[in-house]
Amino acid sequence: MTPAKFQQAVLNWFDEYGRTNLPWQKDISAYRVWVSEIMLQQTQVTTVIPYFERFMASYPSVQSLAAAPLDEVLHHWTGLGYYARARNLHKTSQQVAYNLDGEFPDNVAQLCALPGIGRSTAGAISSIAFQNQATILDGNVKRVLARFAAIEGWPGKSEVLQQLWLAAETYTPYHRIADYTQAMMDLGATLCTRSSPNCEQCPLITSCMAHEQGNPQDYPGKKPKKKLAVRNTCFLMIRNTEGELLLQQNPPVGLWGGLWVFPQCETPQQLEKTFIMLGIKPQSQKILEVRRHTFSHFHLDYQPIEITINSRGLSALQVADSQNQVWYNPQKPLSLGMPAPIKALLINAKKHPT
Repeated sequence: MTPAKFQQAVLNWFDEYGRTNLPWQKDISAYRVWVSEIMLQQTQVTTVIPYFERFMASYPSVQSLAAAPLDEVLHHWTGLGYYARARNLHKTSQQVAYNLDGEFPDNVAQLCALPGIGRSTAGAISSIAFQNQATILDGNVKRVLARFAAIEGWPGKSEVLQQLWLAAETYTPYHRIADYTQAMMDLGATLCTRSSPNCEQCPLITSCMAHEQGNPQDYPGKKPKKKLAVRNTCFLMIRNTEGELLLQQNPPVGLWGGLWVFPQCETPQQLEKTFIMLGIKPQSQKILEVRRHTFSHFHLDYQPIEITINSRGLSALQVADSQNQVWYNPQKPLSLGMPAPIKALLINAKKHPT
């Protein structure tokens, strides 16, 4: 299949079956495309839609996002995961708003110079927002092209990735580039799915090598399996006489950077030392069941420990003077960015106050 026939088949399919009513397809701008593309990295469309709509309601422009406190932005991101995306989003908004007069660059190279924008994301912004001939290669497109051209191996390997980029660039058209970009993403998301591809409805079926071989599930190659390491920690749910729980903010970099979490120690045996460091005297404590949260590269087994103190222990003034500590009332929640496990524990604490 020639590039021209490939492009026409994809665009004809898109005209009949493509998605055209997604929130970021309305009032298209570089800002809206950029936010949607960052949110869609490793996250499904159905999950992203409500986050995107809330985000746009709070930050309708790059200037409004740049002016917002990072804490507030992270709060809007809570539940989406991969929080470095939100931190880079905030950094980029400030660079665009303050250094680029609020205008995103329209070419891939300049877009890639901004925090958190890679080659494929830059291609999506350039093609969809500016109608430039630019190539994308997100997870969906990798799957379509790997199957179509029977490109073997895991895309995480540089030689495999190079083959996929070459294929993507070969088929990228000059005309209707925004529609083509969306069409390729839609093909992977709706037909050429990971586990159950609907080959019979695919516009590329007549020339798809994986379909001809009868093994589309073999493409793209799987990441070599590696046993995930396990880390352990204890979350100290310290509650004062007002029913408030102590939260502290992580440093801006590292695991859950900039997010608000409970004080931690590695094991229950370290509790006494941690109490001394925090300056509290527990009235009672209750060790809860260990729970697991899985990251891409390790499991985190965390043990919540409910701790009550007779008085505030840490005084209101002491916490108020600290930039990284706050008393959090589950009945009157603050707008703080926090990881999913902490949010779940706080929701449970609201349902079952002690």
